[in-house]
Amino acid sequence: MTLSIKLRDLSVSLRGRTIISGITAKIPAGDLVALVGPNGAGKSTLLRTIAGLLAPSSGSVSFIEDGSPALADPSERARRLAYLPQERILAWPMRARAIVALGRLPHAPLRPIETPADRTAIDQAMNAMDIAGLADRPVDELSGGERARVLIARALAQEPDILIADEPSAALDPRHQLDLFGCLQSRAKSGRIVIAALHDLTAAARFAGTIVLMHRGRIAAVGAPRDVLTSAALRTVYGIEATTVDVAGLPVIVPTGRGEMSTS
Repeated sequence: MTLSIKLRDLSVSLRGRTIISGITAKIPAGDLVALVGPNGAGKSTLLRTIAGLLAPSSGSVSFIEDGSPALADPSERARRLAYLPQERILAWPMRARAIVALGRLPHAPLRPIETPADRTAIDQAMNAMDIAGLADRPVDELSGGERARVLIARALAQEPDILIADEPSAALDPRHQLDLFGCLQSRAKSGRIVIAALHDLTAAARFAGTIVLMHRGRIAAVGAPRDVLTSAALRTVYGIEATTVDVAGLPVIVPTGRGEMSTS
């Protein structure tokens, strides 16, 4: 199976305001793709449009599998695509394991009991996010970081071929950030598509294979982290002076001051 996402001249307007414009790109499986850019660059809008939660004003989002269109059927898309929003909203005080188990619903929404495959997927997702010990805790009694890990585990339990995550590492402590990025990398390398919007540029540089840098609703650059997250690009897009240093062989992006942000 070879799966990819194609964006063709994609534009989205909300309440008469253009949020993203003229985006064309191909997103293949196999690499963790980090979507970066300042506040208001259009990252969340782009992710929601790819996930099918927003309709393009023009252009298109296509899913291609082995050279043919895929995920056209809504039930198939529900099984194979998972979207993790930036907001950590949980409306009911359900137990943590029950929340994670909701990730299995797209596979058989009317099935009354868990199958062995369901249990395996749920347990693996909870172990990956280190929440097995929270299984019987009501989610309204958990910390913000714990709730975030429960929701990430719900998306993982779905076993999607496409995982779209908006700021998944927000509220996580350093250990669980490492767990998260290791899990996302592993899923990508297994042949899935994994796209994550990130504000942590060092995490993006360290863990992503491909960086998509957004600026004012458009894609400013796409490529390997060291090719995209240059001092010049960070000055233009973020309005900061920054340098990249190696620590134990790993890239660390250090902002050193304000710069001149491009107005174009």
